[in-house]
Amino acid sequence: MANKIVAVVEDLFFLAKIQQTAQQLSVTVESVPPDALASSLSRGGVSAVLLDLNHRSGAAIDVLQAVKRDPNTRSIPVLGFLSHVQGELAQAARAAGCDMVLARSAFSRQLPVLLKKLSREEPPEPTNP
Repeated sequence: MANKIVAVVEDLFFLAKIQQTAQQLSVTVESVPPDALASSLSRGGVSAVLLDLNHRSGAAIDVLQAVKRDPNTRSIPVLGFLSHVQGELAQAARAAGCDMVLARSAFSRQLPVLLKKLSREEPPEPTNP
């Protein structure tokens, strides 16, 4: 049975694209705000997290660190995406434990493959933005 993927994505149009693609693949993607991620993960059944590293809350790195610090959630793969020109943020995300960091454009192009792999708890191969 495929587990759900949790998305911390602020852009509603981009979130709709993710959820529409997921629906076509019979993958469940649940959207949560940054401050609800920990409680969503604690309920279990989450195979991966999609994290918008440009989230307006400014909490993306803090949320990532909290997930990776918790022994109950640290093994859940986190895929972060950001603007391709944000090298420093990409480095900060990797340092905080992000399993995969992609430019938003690469994330969009690879979305169907990524969702399939992440829903089956098969972390995608790490790549750089």
